[in-house]
Amino acid sequence: MSSRRSFLAAATAIGAAGAQTSGARPINVVYLHSHDSGRYLQPYGHSVPTPNLHKLATEGVLFRRAFSAAPTCSPSRASLLTGQCPHRNGMLGLAHRGFSMSDYRRHILYTLRDAGYTSVLAGLQHIAAKPETIGYDEMLRPKSNRAADVAPAAAKFLDRRPAKPFFLDVGFFETHREYPKPGPEDDPRYTYPPAPIPDTPPGRLDFASYRASARLLDRGVGTVLEALERNGLADNTLVISTTDHGIAFPRMKCNLTDVGFGVSLILRGPGALRGGKVVDAMVSHLDLFPTVCELTGAKAPAWLEGRSLMPLLRGESTEIHDEIFAEVNYHASYEPQRAVRTQRYKYIRRYGDRTAPVLPNCDDGPSKSVWLEAGWRQQSVPHEQLYDLIFDPNEQNNLAPDSKSSSLLADMRSRMDRWMTRTDDPLLKGPVPMPPGAKVNPVDQTSPQEPVVG
Repeated sequence: MSSRRSFLAAATAIGAAGAQTSGARPINVVYLHSHDSGRYLQPYGHSVPTPNLHKLATEGVLFRRAFSAAPTCSPSRASLLTGQCPHRNGMLGLAHRGFSMSDYRRHILYTLRDAGYTSVLAGLQHIAAKPETIGYDEMLRPKSNRAADVAPAAAKFLDRRPAKPFFLDVGFFETHREYPKPGPEDDPRYTYPPAPIPDTPPGRLDFASYRASARLLDRGVGTVLEALERNGLADNTLVISTTDHGIAFPRMKCNLTDVGFGVSLILRGPGALRGGKVVDAMVSHLDLFPTVCELTGAKAPAWLEGRSLMPLLRGESTEIHDEIFAEVNYHASYEPQRAVRTQRYKYIRRYGDRTAPVLPNCDDGPSKSVWLEAGWRQQSVPHEQLYDLIFDPNEQNNLAPDSKSSSLLADMRSRMDRWMTRTDDPLLKGPVPMPPGAKVNPVDQTSPQEPVVG
């Protein structure tokens, strides 16, 4: 039997019998997640030095076209951890503003607990107002959610060399605003902001400050990875490194552009999860839960919406999705949107009568100020957007009004309608109400820091 066939046979045995009974050491899971990083990191070719993340990519697998289920903080994280889109797991807005999941027992920790795993939280979680609600076996409670505090706490847990297999959730506040002041390594004079931010002094300063925050994130990642190595845990641990959505700049975070819900995703683990591979297949955060189940032998729940990534890594498939979906409901303000993305096209539909930007859904910062001073408030936002991602990767030329695109538009509308019906999307019944006690900004405000209403 060839070495490839031997590996496939072993992988099948592990998937059928479970990591606990396969004869190999159980596979631990370390989930490293940052805040508002998108793909603006060194392994994706950007001038944002993150050497530890880059090393992780060269040792594992880098996904070039990974997407979250929502470009908003709590909904994105809840979707990854439940394997369900936001309107099915119930997380329609921000946890610290009164939104919550419908059933926290759908969190992956419960599926792994049934397979013999212990669950540990270190740092940011952002899916519950109180972390105790979630149900972790242990919470490490660093003094802040900054990488400088979270990473040593996680490393201290790993230094205990736990006997049971574990799911370690390591959440970093970085790269959320407010950013640190850039130092000499991130001189704004020699920094170029990403599209669609104009190359102005405020834009350069803003992105230089993001770079400074990314450096802090990367140091935290390095601390955790070093702890895995020195404790002999690296070879039998699945490391998942990702972020929730795009960076906190205009037209990115809280938008259904590729730079809004496109995310970094790096995996490293045993077997097919090694070797510095690069995967160009279109994948979703929803695919991580079934992937973890396949690797650990945990029983996959019936509610999962994604697909395991392992066929891509074993060379059995070049794609696992013809289409993926994403949504926005509430962030700082209510701004209901849905999107479907295929290999080539993107369709975005906005709901309600508003045609002006919802400005509180963009975090304050120098880049936002440039847009506001140039008249962003008076810009019009179309209810339907259709983009050809080959000829228009920056999504600037809306094809929806073009009669030549009518058949394509009808196809994309149909894809979205089928998904919304299949998933019982509440938008089909009208505006989505807030839960009792939730707080949001009125849509005509400018900043998320302005007074909120219930």
